[in-house]
Amino acid sequence: MKDVVIVGAGLAGLSAGWRMRHWDSLILEADDRVGGRIKSERRGAYWLNWGGHVFAGEDSSTESLLNEVGVTAVNIPGSLQGMSMNGKFIKNGHIATYPLRLPMSLSDRIATFKGGLKVVSGVAKYTSVVRKRAGESGASRQQRIYDFENERTFQDFIGDLPEDAASLFKTTVTRSAGTMDQISAGAGIGYFSLVLGFGQGLSKGIVGGPSTLTESIAAALDGRIERGAKVQEVIHKSNSVIVRYQQNGQMRQVEGRTVILATTADVSHRVGVDLPEDLKDALSQIKYGPHVSTAFLTDETSARHWDDIYAIAAPKRSFAIALNQASIVRGSESSRQPGGSMMTFSPADLGAALLEKPEEEVIETHLRDLDEVLGGKFADSVVEAKTERWKVASPYCFPGRAKLQSTLMRGTDRVFLAGDFMGTLYTESSVTSGFSAAQNAASVLATHRQSPTLEIREAG
Repeated sequence: MKDVVIVGAGLAGLSAGWRMRHWDSLILEADDRVGGRIKSERRGAYWLNWGGHVFAGEDSSTESLLNEVGVTAVNIPGSLQGMSMNGKFIKNGHIATYPLRLPMSLSDRIATFKGGLKVVSGVAKYTSVVRKRAGESGASRQQRIYDFENERTFQDFIGDLPEDAASLFKTTVTRSAGTMDQISAGAGIGYFSLVLGFGQGLSKGIVGGPSTLTESIAAALDGRIERGAKVQEVIHKSNSVIVRYQQNGQMRQVEGRTVILATTADVSHRVGVDLPEDLKDALSQIKYGPHVSTAFLTDETSARHWDDIYAIAAPKRSFAIALNQASIVRGSESSRQPGGSMMTFSPADLGAALLEKPEEEVIETHLRDLDEVLGGKFADSVVEAKTERWKVASPYCFPGRAKLQSTLMRGTDRVFLAGDFMGTLYTESSVTSGFSAAQNAASVLATHRQSPTLEIREAG
């Protein structure tokens, strides 16, 4: 019997596995690779990236994990405020001046300023809500964040806007994978807070690419991870849990004293066949949006005007944002080296429009828009391009989401949940929930070891 069986080897499952490495543990992963929606590939000094790309910094669970595993992350050196719209590219100056500098009608400018005032006021309130309080548990703080403006959508909050003004707000909000009429007002305001650098932002980049972290953990846990293991059901016994899974065309099962379900909410709902009904109901209500991303490797030999930019918002394009994955390299080099790497990111309705398209068409669509965004000097330097897509990608916070949190956090006495759907900070939520699930499992196991009567009963 295993001490713990972890279902899923994404960032949450690997984080839990890392913290449970001193116990008799097993990680079951349905795919043939670890990392889930963290996916990057090295290309010399650069890397192609398709999934999670920014990570939490000081005083975060992610910082603890990085330090423990021995993986380096640095502050992303490039600007986060590049923007291209209606033929104008802006990378300098205060973001509040952008509506004055972008080609827009007077009515769009006025609407943008009015909407911006609402957002700034909301961010000020959100910053107070998200601030850590002395002696407060992480769970209490997370509940408070979910409770903030959770009764209406961001569309209701911002109101109807003309096309160009709406596109400016949409480009930021939809990065959460939900549209303005899906995501809650509080979550939309919170996303602006993250983008603008208030509160606990996601501002770190992993040297070598995000998969450096997940693959380093997997290497350390070598022998404890079974790939191609598709879990079918998780069933409680009196003092253990049975996990049945399919692997290499055969049905197998493993028994664990505890189980951590570190899968997307829909998978946890499906395989957790005897979870309490209120917990299954809460899992069934979690909503996800799609992502479609394309990574481009380039071979330019001279400097480019986007070298000092990390993120370029692209309203009214096939992707919401372009991300300069060479930014970390640019920030550490003494002279500009050849080559580079860019990532285009289409979430929410932009992703839905591309999900079923052939890869060649997605690449062509993204490359055409990216070349226009960057001024027509990009496409000729591309030497490799690959697309990845996730129909179930990022969970987004919708009106009413707050009421589910306490149920999701509870789990059962031997089965604990982990995943980015457990919080509002994406990669940080994955790590935090993985750590929390591991702590709960370890508590059960420590109690179990101190109870010889239970051992005798099980043996009998």
